[in-house]
Amino acid sequence: MAKKADTGDTKSIKQEQLKRDTVDYQDKPMTTRQGLKVNDTNSSLKAGPRGATLLEDFLLREKIHNFDHERIPERIVHARGSAAHGYFELTESIEEYSKAGIFTDTSRRTPVFVRFSTVAGSKGSTDLARDVRGFAVKFYTDEGTWDLVGNNMPIFFIQDAMKFPDLIHSVKPEPNNEIPQAASAHDTFYDFVSLTTETLHNHIWVMSDRGIPRSYRMMEGFGIHTFRLINKKGEAHFVKFHWKPELGVHSVTWDEAVKISGADSDFHRRDLWDAIAAGQFPEWELGVQIIPEADEHKFDFDLLDPTKLIPEETVPVKIIGRMVLDRNPENFFAETEQVAFLPGNIVPGIDFTNDPLLQGRLFSYRDTQLSRLGSHNFHQIPINRPVTDAHNNQRDGHMQMEIPKGQTAYFPNSLSGGCPYLNSVAEGGFESYQERIDAKKIRTRSESFSDHFSQPALFYRSLAKWEKKHVANAYSFELGKCNHDHIKERMLWIIAQIDTDLAAEVAENLGMQVPKSIEKPINQAVGADADIKAHQPGKKQIYLKKSPKLSQANTVFESIATRQIAFLVADGFAMKGFDAMKKALEKEKAVVKLIAPHGGMVTCDSGMEHKVDASIMTTESVLYDAVYVPGGEKSIDRLGKNSKCIKFINEAFKHCKAMAFEDEGRELLKKSAIKNSTEDKALFLNEKPKDFISAIAKHRNWERMEKAEAIAV
Repeated sequence: MAKKADTGDTKSIKQEQLKRDTVDYQDKPMTTRQGLKVNDTNSSLKAGPRGATLLEDFLLREKIHNFDHERIPERIVHARGSAAHGYFELTESIEEYSKAGIFTDTSRRTPVFVRFSTVAGSKGSTDLARDVRGFAVKFYTDEGTWDLVGNNMPIFFIQDAMKFPDLIHSVKPEPNNEIPQAASAHDTFYDFVSLTTETLHNHIWVMSDRGIPRSYRMMEGFGIHTFRLINKKGEAHFVKFHWKPELGVHSVTWDEAVKISGADSDFHRRDLWDAIAAGQFPEWELGVQIIPEADEHKFDFDLLDPTKLIPEETVPVKIIGRMVLDRNPENFFAETEQVAFLPGNIVPGIDFTNDPLLQGRLFSYRDTQLSRLGSHNFHQIPINRPVTDAHNNQRDGHMQMEIPKGQTAYFPNSLSGGCPYLNSVAEGGFESYQERIDAKKIRTRSESFSDHFSQPALFYRSLAKWEKKHVANAYSFELGKCNHDHIKERMLWIIAQIDTDLAAEVAENLGMQVPKSIEKPINQAVGADADIKAHQPGKKQIYLKKSPKLSQANTVFESIATRQIAFLVADGFAMKGFDAMKKALEKEKAVVKLIAPHGGMVTCDSGMEHKVDASIMTTESVLYDAVYVPGGEKSIDRLGKNSKCIKFINEAFKHCKAMAFEDEGRELLKKSAIKNSTEDKALFLNEKPKDFISAIAKHRNWERMEKAEAIAV
């Protein structure tokens, strides 16, 4: 896709707005919140050096009072998050589908604030939990704020918002003992999933490598729901939104995720921050799948069902723009923690559909922000303020931060000249799409939502061999953590409806048999008076053999930018090979990190000192994407005597990473568990840097996986 040149002279309206609200304490005297200058904030006011603290100490009271109220309730879901500022540029107008300025004006640069997150864990949980990842984008458009609040998976667990509390209650730590944290591998979750088969599609995505991404910068984003686009003629089209990462879609293995959680539980947060700070700005393309209203019922599934995706082979994704994140927040709490995303924040040209999960989210998100941020005026917090002016008669209330002028706060009025006045549609006033509705009020599900097995099966069929193995391992681990056999049996029967070979492999790992049937019907959550049989899932259909776009094996493998490369070195390492490899990698924008037996400085065979980035005792191989070992007899002798260095090499090989050894560096292989190195496509001995670079870009050599699994580390 052709990119617009960054001239550097484009001012971000939102950035300028936030600057006005930023307080810089550099070279400023300390004061109270009322501006009184303070000369001592170390000791409280006492009756003598050892006497009682006096009640009149207003400085102590203010300081402690603020401290006692510094925290706000964390998000019930998506509590653990990271965010960044950036911009969106439209590269191709879709004026024939939408009148929204963000989709018609290619000259705009729209400020955005993007928050990534896990779902189930608390604010202090690990970044590497197996989980869905939130992908929420706040567009500060000229017509108002638009929030596209999605995930890194194109579907959701449930079809109706009524089930959302049940889903979250099941996956959260069990209420009797608050265990486990940020994990779905427990009885209550699988009790719910095995009784609610609509969850299976999203669930198998979580069991795949998509549930443990390598980086926020290397995962897709989806709007999940089917929305509407409205053009100037009032014509509507259905649309699904996609974010495609420039660096491709990549993940870590489960073994790595477990170890990264111990070595650096802030792995994703640090990765995002460091990349932006280094000028390696994350970038995504925005794509849309557009469907005419006349085609609403032409699919083998219901477009309004949020547990279904539209295969890209059926409706291609049209790329219309790009998003770049180029600035870290100034303050985590003020921006990342206080930002409020609302699916109900839309602009003219975008509208909702009758997706029952979306309809519930329109209420839930606003309601939860009121609880978290303490006031209905949360839209006035700087990070939430629109860049366009806001005028209305919604006044007063807790934490009103504006000072509205005038005598009236109602409409219509004559005392204020009828202001603020209404806008016609021609003047940009919002008008809801006039969808014809003729139906009875009924509490049920559409029969068109009853296909729960076809798309999970399509997803699994579309995966590469190594991806399928990871799915089987994930199911085996998760179900192995459950204590009740009847839950495991029910899950095995359900998995068999997706794929019999997958179910058989999981059953073997559990030491169980796949049941031929289940005694009690599933999907019992339909009400005591409902006909349970009528709410059983339909039989699996095969309307598409495979969808290659669903496999990470078919992602982008072109760049090694921001990849972390571990150089294992000790005093006396060979500078010649080291220097050539370092320059080649950094030319491709990879990040070279020197790992040595000790911290401080390390000296090469040319007598030059080099700063060590981490001692071998303070880091782990799972934090790096590839390993390089330069020659140098003295260096290799020292590394070979360090058991952690040998573990580092074995572990990197086990995780199928690219590895390169030069000259004497090859001696380390003899002390490792690596065998038959000449047959490995990502293991290089005295090869050119370009070959090593090409292997890193491939992310992993999965052909090594079966052999590597035998290595114990």
